[in-house]
Order: sequence, then structure tokens, then C-alpha cells
Amino acid sequence: MLAMNRRAGLTLIELLMVLVLAVVLLGVAAPAFQQSLQRLRLQAAVHDLQAAIDLTRSQAMARGRKVLMAPLDPRGADWQSGWAIFEDRNGNRRPDAGEPLIYRHDALRSDIAITSRFTSGATPTYIAYNAAGRTCRADNSLIARWGTLSLTQGQQARNIIINMLGRVRTCDPAQDPACGSVD
Repeated sequence: MLAMNRRAGLTLIELLMVLVLAVVLLGVAAPAFQQSLQRLRLQAAVHDLQAAIDLTRSQAMARGRKVLMAPLDPRGADWQSGWAIFEDRNGNRRPDAGEPLIYRHDALRSDIAITSRFTSGATPTYIAYNAAGRTCRADNSLIARWGTLSLTQGQQARNIIINMLGRVRTCDPAQDPACGSVD
């Protein structure tokens, strides 16, 4: 009779064993999840930056005039602070009041760093396209200007390479030995 009154269920020891197993599994999976999350955040930042470069090029061709993309940082050096696409009517390579603002991207996460290396290392940094869709200098639409934007987050890195024709490619320097070169 006593056996019939006992209800089916888990004992405290069985419940503790299940909890210990769950904690161990989470401990193993958490670092892989963090690494995947970090990779996806970097990938999103790369896609945002590359889409902005493509928009700069297409707007220059559509408008029939030079269009620039520049960091929002007051010094014009820090891409991580965000960027703007605009027509630079006064030639100072900065988005000013009264100049047509095409697009503005807010700051990236603080753990994503962006460095740039272009053929003319002038500050403020910028990317400019002429009406033909080719990269150019801010002061001369006929002189090509090309370079690389490098994004890093932790151990992950990606390069956005802009060649002298204005074409853009993205690569992983850890996977591609030619990733640092501009073609």
C-alpha cells in the first residue's frame, strides 16, 4: 500500500545532477557563443561601412558631381565615431551646415576599431568619388585616391580595400595573404 501512495517525480539528487550537467554544458558553450557574437558584430560593421562606400559612389554618379564620405569625428580622423556622406561644396572635407547631407551613420560599438590607410594621408580622412564613379582626391576629381579601411574587434579583423577605379572588396587578413594589398 505504501508503494502506491508514492508519486512519480524527481528526487533532490536527480535535480541537482541535471543542474550540474546544464551548468557544465553552458560553461563549454558560452565562449563559442561569445566568439560567434563578436564575429557577427564585426561583420555587421563591415557591411554598414561597405554599403556607405557603395552609396557614396552611386550618389556621385547619380548627381554628376563629387561626393565625399568622412568621419563624424570633429578632427576628421576617427571612423569609429560614425560617418557622413555629403556634397562638399566648400572643399574642407567636412560635412558642414548648408551642404547636402546624403546619409549619416552613428558611432560604432566602442570595442570595434577602424584604421585607414590611403594614398594621400591627409587629415581629415575621407573617401571621395567623382561623377564617373572613380575614387578621387577632394581637391581634384582627376587624381585617383585609393586605400584600405581596417576594422578590428578582439582577435577578429577585416579589411575593406578600395582600388584606384573605386571598386571595393572585403577580406579577412587571417585567411587571405593578399588581403593587405590594394589592386
